[in-house]
Amino acid sequence: MATVDTNEVRYLTPPPIEVKKSKYCRFKKYGIKYIDYKNPDFLKNFINDQGKLLPTRITGNSSKYQRKVAQAVKRARHLALLPFVGDLLK
Repeated sequence: MATVDTNEVRYLTPPPIEVKKSKYCRFKKYGIKYIDYKNPDFLKNFINDQGKLLPTRITGNSSKYQRKVAQAVKRARHLALLPFVGDLLK
């Protein structure tokens, strides 16, 4: 049988504290008024690897610009600049 040393003190390492960055709308910050649907590289920042739109709570966009991003992604998909289903998108 193994003996347990009662004088041994074990400390758990504290969990890493994540510093949350404040979310901001990049369109308001940089003064972008128009979202170009013909720029698929920029629009890829707003869709995940499956091809779905990322929500506002993740991207930090305001609701006004989130609607404009959604419309631009839909237009780019319709013109085959972005895929509807992204198997190997990223």
